[in-house]
Amino acid sequence: MDSDNQIFVPASFIALYSDERGRLREAPDTVRERYELCEDLACSLVERAQALYHEAPSEAGVLHGMHAAVASPATGLTPAEARWVVLRLAELLGWRAPDELSRP
Repeated sequence: MDSDNQIFVPASFIALYSDERGRLREAPDTVRERYELCEDLACSLVERAQALYHEAPSEAGVLHGMHAAVASPATGLTPAEARWVVLRLAELLGWRAPDELSRP
């Protein structure tokens, strides 16, 4: 990614847009924009996930529900981005991600 930009895009997100040889399949600006969108979404879901946890106390259940919501075609996210958002959400919450979401 360009060193001129202050935004650090983590390797886990870059991997979504990289080929088998590690080369980006999209322009760096596009990857950065998609990362910002996904990171903002994950951060914005923290409070909602915490509220849902108090209604139905199962971290895995909340994360599965969030995944179903963000994986909807209406969100405009790719399936890989939706998975990344939920894994990032789990990280932000300090929750263990469900195994089926942790595996690529």
